[in-house]
Amino acid sequence: MPHPALPLRKLGFLTIGVFDPADPAAGHESTLQIIGLGERLGFDSAWLRHRHLQFGISSPVAVMAAASQRTSRIELGTAVTPLGWENPLRLAEDLATVDLLAGGRINPGVSVGEPMNYDTVKHELYPDTAEREDFSYARVERLGRLIAGEKVREFSGKQGVVEEFSNRVEPHSPGLRDRLWYGAGSTKSAVWAGAHGFNLLSSSVIFPDKDQEPDFALVQQSQIRAFREAAGAAGYSGARVSQGLVVIPTDSATAAQREKYQQYVNERTPRTAAPQGPRGMMFARDLIGTSEEITEQLYAHAGFQEVDEVAFALPFSFDHGDYVQILTDIAGKLGPALGWAPSQAG
Repeated sequence: MPHPALPLRKLGFLTIGVFDPADPAAGHESTLQIIGLGERLGFDSAWLRHRHLQFGISSPVAVMAAASQRTSRIELGTAVTPLGWENPLRLAEDLATVDLLAGGRINPGVSVGEPMNYDTVKHELYPDTAEREDFSYARVERLGRLIAGEKVREFSGKQGVVEEFSNRVEPHSPGLRDRLWYGAGSTKSAVWAGAHGFNLLSSSVIFPDKDQEPDFALVQQSQIRAFREAAGAAGYSGARVSQGLVVIPTDSATAAQREKYQQYVNERTPRTAAPQGPRGMMFARDLIGTSEEITEQLYAHAGFQEVDEVAFALPFSFDHGDYVQILTDIAGKLGPALGWAPSQAG
């Protein structure tokens, strides 16, 4: 577990890629610039949230493709792509293509379940099959098999003079299957991910078991341990775990920025006081302060103690300059305080 004698191994960040609906290109360009900055600062990874019918990135695969041509080293991931909106075969083709373009730097994170607000969109998303769609773990298992290169059909070979067909998803990107992540919020999902050869993304939103004390850090810790136990039993002892929390260092922030950041945290803090909804959804507290103060809080966090890589989440609604300040402080002050060393350009 991370402590002063055991340094943080990998440091990443997560962004939603917000944009103005009247000028969406500018927001996407800002996201690409932030990823480029992340590489120059030495971050190990940049992750994209996936949003549909909102003013955030709806096509992270396309954004990763663009980012892959502007960077050379930083890993690019999704956290997470909800598979209820996707055809696993088509997604497998796109992910493999981008992974090859990126030189094997893609880390797709996925989740399953019925799409959010499904009743409002199912008539367009699945007009003929809305009531028959399977949103279970089987959907992500299928994606894993297809990316691994398992046979799709018996038919292959030449047809006619020049057409040649494959019986697996093409292109095939070796190693991509090992870089698939599952975004789990419950012990059940964490155990499933470990047993099926996925890496684990544990975020700032989780669901406790019925008999668990509603302490976010302890619940997250128990889920990560359950994942590792399941992964080890299934022969995936090298499975990775990444933790995602909202972290806002203020070392170089202006007075106006500190005031804005604190207001953001204050507005979100009440939801962390108690579990929410019928499933007892729990939200992590945002961490704000100097890098020294945040380091102390992280070392005391039971969930953080279980990981050696993180993807700190950038707040949703900040400006480009705010993200530059936050990332610069994370890379220059917070990361080193946690024992992390910046990666060098490849």
